[in-house]
Amino acid sequence: MSNRRLFLSSLSAALLVSTASMTSTGCMIAANLMHAAGMDMIPAEYEEFEEAAVAVVVLTETARPGDDPVARELTRRVSQELLKHVKKIEISREDKVADWWDRNGWDSTEYQALGRDVSADRVLVIEVANFNLKDGPTMYRGVSDVHVQVFDVENGNKVYQRTIGEFAYPKMAGQHSNETTEKKFRTIYLTVLAAEIGRSFRPYDKDETVALDSKIAGL
Repeated sequence: MSNRRLFLSSLSAALLVSTASMTSTGCMIAANLMHAAGMDMIPAEYEEFEEAAVAVVVLTETARPGDDPVARELTRRVSQELLKHVKKIEISREDKVADWWDRNGWDSTEYQALGRDVSADRVLVIEVANFNLKDGPTMYRGVSDVHVQVFDVENGNKVYQRTIGEFAYPKMAGQHSNETTEKKFRTIYLTVLAAEIGRSFRPYDKDETVALDSKIAGL
């Protein structure tokens, strides 16, 4: 091969490598720009909490909402999730919602009336069933069945619902009882569950749900 042909061949190869590198770099830049702009986010299933007043109600099988530590803590953690991630949302005060239950009966399902009494636009009802934090005598692993509903206070209609069946955390293995207490683990589980419920109402990065088990050490 002549020196001229060898030079042209080398130049072509270099141009191909350079073009591929530029294309790869361009793709990375485009991906980063899309991520920064939120264009690669998974959209909210229900978006009407923005600029709305929302009453959060958590119901369990074991006790009245005001007497159940699981219901109280999950109410607060879901409220925190919504306040953190949903634009201009207002959350009805917990004591006002509890007062409504006291006056109208803990078995009432008049969510439209509840919403009106606490000046809410929407009522978020979270029903928790089959709640359990133990996986054997020495292991903590939370599991529950959750049904989420949203009611429009203006017309009383159910405008959104979602069922989260057998929500388990950690998914693959539990946390040994020597490493934590039941109260601390309950907080960990309800924090993760609240985040899962909150993702129904806000855009989120799919990476949030990847390798959740590995995040338990940081909670």
